[in-house]
Amino acid sequence: MTRQQLFQQILQKRSYLCVGLDSDITRIPKHLLKYDDPVFEFNKQIIDATKDYCVAYKPNTAFYESRGSNGWRCLEKTIEYIPDTHFTIADAKRGDIGNTSTQYAKAFFENMNFDSVTVAPYMGIDSVAPFLEFENKWVILLALTSNKGSQDFQYKDLDDEFPLFEKVMRVAQKWSTSENLMYVVGATHPERFKKIREIAPDHFLLVPGVGAQGGDLQKISEYGMNHQVGLLVNSSRSIIFASDGEDFAEVAGEKAKAYQLEMAGILEEKEFSQSTR
Repeated sequence: MTRQQLFQQILQKRSYLCVGLDSDITRIPKHLLKYDDPVFEFNKQIIDATKDYCVAYKPNTAFYESRGSNGWRCLEKTIEYIPDTHFTIADAKRGDIGNTSTQYAKAFFENMNFDSVTVAPYMGIDSVAPFLEFENKWVILLALTSNKGSQDFQYKDLDDEFPLFEKVMRVAQKWSTSENLMYVVGATHPERFKKIREIAPDHFLLVPGVGAQGGDLQKISEYGMNHQVGLLVNSSRSIIFASDGEDFAEVAGEKAKAYQLEMAGILEEKEFSQSTR
């Protein structure tokens, strides 16, 4: 999916919501365990209930990899079931040098046909470049994450007085453009979005941490939007595990709709450019 196609979907849906499919088999409703593939049935019903209110889905691959070959098959079926109109993110946090990254890229871009994959930047350009070689596919680079441990390294000042996460964002812009490179910026750091937009005014930001982790959608939107929205705000547990009963999909749909309505109200107050520049 191209940047312009993603932007048009946001305008059409009046939403920049991404639903995280962190489908932990120990947390799905018990009545689904009778199915041959209970996690896929869970995902299928969640997608059916939320697809009108979101523009993206983000399976965290750990919840599928941990289940071996059955989990991988479930992930493949899930990505095939997601409508083509929706942007898909393999939240895999890969990153290794040379041929290894090429194989990771093939796994998610060619074999599973994801639109994007999250990539760890610690090993530098040669670990990221192979992912950038695929047409109309995206790298979503970890910059400032929403977890407590982000304080350990990401905020540390370097010799040039930039915190490490700022250095990552500045250097990565030499590797590619806003047409196929996004950044992960956690919703729990809304005070940082003004500075982030100074560093990367045109790039899309994937923003996890809204919902269960307490991120503030209004503040994120106020400080983080750019001339083409530029945000994919992710919510996982607060949507997909809002109910553990037989009404789980209906409740998930209601939660997603509430986010969409809030986002529509925010978008109504903004003017956006059709130009990518």
